[in-house]
Amino acid sequence: MNRILTAVFLASLTYTGLACAAQQVSSPAGKVKVGVVSVSHLLTVDEVEHALSSKADAAGATSYRIIAVGGQNRMFGVADIYK
Repeated sequence: MNRILTAVFLASLTYTGLACAAQQVSSPAGKVKVGVVSVSHLLTVDEVEHALSSKADAAGATSYRIIAVGGQNRMFGVADIYK
């Protein structure tokens, strides 16, 4: 029984955390640009996307649009953030 309650509790924390995170958008229609975030020295595109999402969320953005990703041995990324 304790395991079930623990699993439900952890699942609710995960769901709650996702509900507050900034959402990636392809078109920022109706949104107001509030800044730019960037990351660098990462190994994969997935790491870049996650880091940009985290930075957008930390900046209080409700959404973000990735405008650049690149690199060879180390990846970088840039995103506009919106409210």
